Amino acid sequence: MNARKVAVLGATGVVGQRFLRLLDGHPWFRVAEVVASDTRRGKPYGEAVQWLDRGDPQDAVRDLELKGPDDDLDADLVFSALPSGTAGPLERSLAARGFAVFTNAADLRMEEDVPIVVPEVNPEHLSLAEDQRVRNAGGGFVVANGNCTAILLSLALKPLRDRFGLRACHVVTLQALSGAGYPGVPGLDALGNVLPYIPQEEGKVESEPQKILGTAQEGRIVRASFPLSATCMRVPVLEGHTEAVTVRLEEEASADEIRETLRAFRGRPQALGLPSAPRAPLVYRDEADRPQPRRDGPEGGGMTVAVGRLRPDPILGWKFVVAGSNTVRGAAGGSILTAELALASGLLS
Repeated sequence: MNARKVAVLGATGVVGQRFLRLLDGHPWFRVAEVVASDTRRGKPYGEAVQWLDRGDPQDAVRDLELKGPDDDLDADLVFSALPSGTAGPLERSLAARGFAVFTNAADLRMEEDVPIVVPEVNPEHLSLAEDQRVRNAGGGFVVANGNCTAILLSLALKPLRDRFGLRACHVVTLQALSGAGYPGVPGLDALGNVLPYIPQEEGKVESEPQKILGTAQEGRIVRASFPLSATCMRVPVLEGHTEAVTVRLEEEASADEIRETLRAFRGRPQALGLPSAPRAPLVYRDEADRPQPRRDGPEGGGMTVAVGRLRPDPILGWKFVVAGSNTVRGAAGGSILTAELALASGLLS
């Protein structure tokens, strides 16, 4: 397969840098364009960026000239790492110009015609992108990556809901500092402390899984109807989110059946052997003190989500802990896997 040319929007930011690192040497995609604000237009990427990811900027992008948001792009598809609040109009404009846009921003996630795709969970939701392509004169579309916390939660809930049904879910999240971007949370607030409020986060965690786990019907998503309650907190961990999840299932289930269901879960990316797909999207840890974000977040190159500490709950029925990478599976890596799925499904032909 000839490598498709891609553009990365917001390429100088933290998520943009992670996109560039994960795309370096990718067998299907080659970074051809890097885009930043107008003030950096025309500068070589390596000179304009304050590099925050590990190592140094990749040789393949160091000398690329930064484009501005409205410039013509020589690319087959676009990855957007633009900040929320400015991303939506530009992404819609690019779709109207014929580009396939895979966005990590929150602006368009809850729009009726934009799917939030977690490739192992709801690959059929890409049909909404096909509907967009038909409506757009240029043939473009927008596909959203979910909130990082919602992605990890949806992956853990999917196999349980499919086998046993799901009546209710409550989640308390312990979210890493890296989820706040750079420079992020002030040190005097973060160190030795827990911040019990993350602006807008609980609304995203309570609404996005309902859309991700919903059903695609006639160009829109009929959302899942189970109640979901979230409390989201920022903790002094650099990388990796942890979630304490409690569920009420529709059907009776034993602990062995739940563990077996989680361990056996596979999705279309695994069946297709997509380049960024982990061998297993979920891993169950039997140790009493796992999962942990530092030890389990890097599993599968950051694309595998770890589950553990399954035990009965006297109120809802069952409770367990989830941990995973917020910057790989929950951000750039998730978008890249979705683009791989779209290409393998013929959506980018």
